[in-house]
Amino acid sequence: MQTTGNTILITGGSSGIGLAMAELLLKAGNEVIICGRLQSKLEEAKQKVPKLQTYVCDVSLKAERDGLYQWATSKMPNVNMLINNAGIQRETDFRSGAPELTDGESEIDTNFTGTVHLSALFLAHFLKAKTECAIVNVTSGLAFIPLKVVPAYCATKAALHSFSMSLGSQLAETNVRVFEVIPPIVQTDLHRAETSQKQGRKGISADKFAQATAKALRKDNYEITIGRAWDLKVAARLAPHFFHRLLNKLVSK
Repeated sequence: MQTTGNTILITGGSSGIGLAMAELLLKAGNEVIICGRLQSKLEEAKQKVPKLQTYVCDVSLKAERDGLYQWATSKMPNVNMLINNAGIQRETDFRSGAPELTDGESEIDTNFTGTVHLSALFLAHFLKAKTECAIVNVTSGLAFIPLKVVPAYCATKAALHSFSMSLGSQLAETNVRVFEVIPPIVQTDLHRAETSQKQGRKGISADKFAQATAKALRKDNYEITIGRAWDLKVAARLAPHFFHRLLNKLVSK
């Protein structure tokens, strides 16, 4: 995949790995649009990287996803890459009835439903293009060995891994390429709760993640596994239940 001369839309691009990718891809000679829920965060990102285009959108809401698609394809008709990066990770204890699932931000709608819908919307545009296009889905090493304190997050990333494989197979003979990026723990504000924050401090930097992703895109590596995420993929193949118990025991310490 060419990583220069593209028009790229990145969801969840106002901070963390989304902003790191936006900055790197912009410097590489691409036009980059980022979207996020908060105008204030987008303004902060644009102050840091003035050439970014920004758009306020909560990808968990269908009406706002429709609006994003209409805006992006009318304002930037050459858009040819969608990076589905928006994600929420919440600690949820089902023993307490899991009120978080219906209280505020939805991991399922943001992490999975929104990604599937945006992919379908932009595919209609990409398939008409005469140039190479791409959909890039950001999943997680936790799609393979789940962490019990963030069960909904892990489930959405496992579903998105499966969706990426199927979509890539469907589009194999078209001009649209499907990439899955599987990060390890990255030092971002995704990790909001105490247990997750503790693990997040052990992660790689967002800049290193962005560099590894861009390098793999150039090589047409359609399943991009970064750093320690390899360990979880291998563990899932060898002894998933054993490594699930081991991972959760280590994290609880």
